Amino acid sequence: MDALNGLNAATVIFVALLVFAIGYRFYGLFLAQKVLNLNDARKTPAVRFADGHDYVKTNKYVLFGHHFAAIAAAGPLLGPVLAAQYGYMPGLLWILIGCVLAGGVHDLVVLFCSVRHKGLSLAYIAGKEIDPATGTVTAWSVLAILLLTLAGLCIAVVNAMHNSLWSTYTVAATLPIAIIMGLYMKLSKNGGVWGASIIGVILLFLCILTGPWVTAHPEYFGWLDIDKEPLSILLPVYGFFASVLPVWLLLLPRDYLSTFLKVGTILGLAIGILWVMPDFNMPAFTSFDAGGGPIVAGPVIPFIFITIACGALSGFHATIGTGTTPKMIGTEHDVLFVGYGAMLLEGFVAIMALIAACVLVPADYFAINSPAEAFEALGMKVSELPALEAEVQEQLMHRPGGSVSLAVGMAHIFSQIPFMKHLMAYWYHFAIMFEAVFILSAVDAGTRVGRFFLQEMMGKIWPKWGDVEWVPGIIATSLIFTCAWGYLVYTGNISNIWPLFGISNQLLASVTLLIGTTVLLRMNRHKYALLTGIPGIFMTVITFWAGVWLILYQYLPQGQYLLVFLSLFVMVMMAVVIWGTLRRWRVLMRENTVVHDQYGEEFKEIVPE
Repeated sequence: MDALNGLNAATVIFVALLVFAIGYRFYGLFLAQKVLNLNDARKTPAVRFADGHDYVKTNKYVLFGHHFAAIAAAGPLLGPVLAAQYGYMPGLLWILIGCVLAGGVHDLVVLFCSVRHKGLSLAYIAGKEIDPATGTVTAWSVLAILLLTLAGLCIAVVNAMHNSLWSTYTVAATLPIAIIMGLYMKLSKNGGVWGASIIGVILLFLCILTGPWVTAHPEYFGWLDIDKEPLSILLPVYGFFASVLPVWLLLLPRDYLSTFLKVGTILGLAIGILWVMPDFNMPAFTSFDAGGGPIVAGPVIPFIFITIACGALSGFHATIGTGTTPKMIGTEHDVLFVGYGAMLLEGFVAIMALIAACVLVPADYFAINSPAEAFEALGMKVSELPALEAEVQEQLMHRPGGSVSLAVGMAHIFSQIPFMKHLMAYWYHFAIMFEAVFILSAVDAGTRVGRFFLQEMMGKIWPKWGDVEWVPGIIATSLIFTCAWGYLVYTGNISNIWPLFGISNQLLASVTLLIGTTVLLRMNRHKYALLTGIPGIFMTVITFWAGVWLILYQYLPQGQYLLVFLSLFVMVMMAVVIWGTLRRWRVLMRENTVVHDQYGEEFKEIVPE
């Protein structure tokens, strides 16, 4: 156990790279060739339905970048940090095993299913593979999960930025920077990507550089020192305008900025870890594995599986894997590289986040991520935190959500590189901006996707609502959706919302894996169906277990009846989908009628009883 407690972070990086490389080379390739039988002779939707707008054949490396940026929001950054409460070993094992055997399989199969279904949504796939009612329930489930996702991410931003003038300034400055980049690319004759990139990098550098000066002049910039409640209102306001503004003006340039920042920062962090070679201060396991932790109240099993969501397995990826990405796949074999490969890269990001949290002294980690009363009950004394607060010129204690401790861990590693010690404050605020830019990118993209879903559903009642160019409909649905998740941000906290997001997200992942199993059974791949069925059934049991625990031991005792309702709503909807899926399995395994699908491949197709 002592050897485990002194584990070096560089060792973890090498192990992770080795596991992911072996997983891709052998298991991923096996899934692509033997299980899914990917065939480049079959034309993909991007070729068959090319329209130059949505269906566009895209270079696999460019598409990989788009897909990775879309799926890797703040989940792989925050989840592992929160899960460090249990020690580093549970999170490390789940990320490594989950990515290869569950998350990568999930993303690969759902992308494959969408490519075989004209690049359409998960709800459409469920309606075709199971029945129309199941497709409708799936659509509402996705909408509910989007609400909880945005609420959880925004609460993390609020906890990181409130009453921090420097942090708020750097994040707020990215808004005009993105707009300037968007206008430049829009007005430039040749797209202006290189020019916009240069502008963005220079302005971001100036933003970080001027942070101390801004902090030293509150008489001019004191209005950026925002309390928690006003900030909880401002973020939904931002989400509303980001949803209704033209996509080229804010969303696309912000996504471009965030991708640039994320890849560069994670690469830099990996190099920094290999240079500094820090040891883990967090033990392999903690006393909170049995439950009662100040960050996540439940026991390590089942809560490790829902706390670390996007870093190992994520249902949110199904919305991307059945959204823009399948409409741009050039050949079927690109599904392996884009779907399975991007998930493994996200797993590596999660490993980096776990390392950044676990190199901190445990008392300092808990002081940052726990409310004041909860930390006092632990009886711990902070170690390096007062000195760190002086160096970064910020109040760091009692800022739960994972963002601040991740930024402190990253800055702590970077500052140990030669000639970097005096730049601790800059590294910290760069890390905060890095996280917040990504989270806000998920906020604007997620709000826009939620608005699309809401318009589509309301359009079934009154077709005018489904018109994506009808301005009153755009404004009304954006306002409804934004107010819904904004209310959760204003009234909730990370300890309540993040587990609920994790449950919803992992239930969607479970259902997606079960729908993928249905596709394999329908295609007469019975002997391979367990490869998706086992992780799907396992996560279904685990996630319902966690949901019932939250309702009985956290939400009901605290009188949080709205969260009780949301938990039950999501679980009941998913139970309906699972029941329909199991009925479909029974039919498929009993019958043996061969027909042709829309692309001409033979498979098992049975009309339900």
